[in-house]
Amino acid sequence: MATTSSSNLPSSGGPKLLRFGVFEVDVTAGELRKSGKRIRLQEQPFQVLVTLLENAGRVVTRDDLRQKIWPADTFVDFDHSLNTAVNKIRDTLGDSASSPRFVETLARRGYRFIAPVEGVIEPRLVAPIAASSAAPIASSDAMTQGTETTIPAATAGPFLGESATDETDETELHPELHVPIPRRGLVRILFALIQVMFLGFYLSALSQLHDVEQVVNGFLTDWKAPLLVGAVLVTGAVGIPLRCYLISAVAFDFRKLGANFRRLFPFVLALDQLWAVAPFLLLPQIGVGLAFAATAALLYIPFSERTLVRLAYRDSE
Repeated sequence: MATTSSSNLPSSGGPKLLRFGVFEVDVTAGELRKSGKRIRLQEQPFQVLVTLLENAGRVVTRDDLRQKIWPADTFVDFDHSLNTAVNKIRDTLGDSASSPRFVETLARRGYRFIAPVEGVIEPRLVAPIAASSAAPIASSDAMTQGTETTIPAATAGPFLGESATDETDETELHPELHVPIPRRGLVRILFALIQVMFLGFYLSALSQLHDVEQVVNGFLTDWKAPLLVGAVLVTGAVGIPLRCYLISAVAFDFRKLGANFRRLFPFVLALDQLWAVAPFLLLPQIGVGLAFAATAALLYIPFSERTLVRLAYRDSE
């Protein structure tokens, strides 16, 4: 015998086009768009997002979401699936659990969509209007009955032909860094390339340690030369497993990389600053000027690593 869902959510007979900020959700087409461009979101995260949008400002409990999206006869780890879906939504919207702009988590209760949401029921039948305290719009049902439906202009304005506000035109910014949010895939690739670069430094220096020693002896004397060669040997041996860990973490999209990298950053900073002088080991081949230029660029690398990690791995649940 089939069971009847007891979800407290209202039916989805409302607007079919939901807009918030630079995003819009076409419920009928099953599409999420940003500034008019379609962006990919998997089916379950999309359904969760639509449910939150249709109940914007209200708490949607985890049980409500389970009854609406996960059928009773579906055998999955519901908690894990829901957490994954919410994380996907946040990644796609550029949101953060610690400082949410869209999806707010209420511990042990559920979620709430906190940004203003505006809905359009029949966008093709709506004509431009002038801004006023209230705008009369004749709906399809109202036209047949000779009555009018009133929509507040503050809500309907940008979607009824008025000039869009600055909020809908501006690019989404990272909540902490205040820069446009790039694609996570690109950020992760850049971070991985930096790790590969340093890994190449270590392997090259250790495989040609004798040549490094000759170069060092050319401009350092007494005990300083063996000390520098020893530093290259020790830091290279330590740096190899560190870079391998960072490469594997970003390759497999390890979600705790952000927190782990923050703890590792003082060590990474010291290591990278030391290896920033590596171009001087190639002094006979590249000359003093290019060695100084390369060192200046390498001195900034650890700070760019930290920024890339913050862009790709914002705090999640």
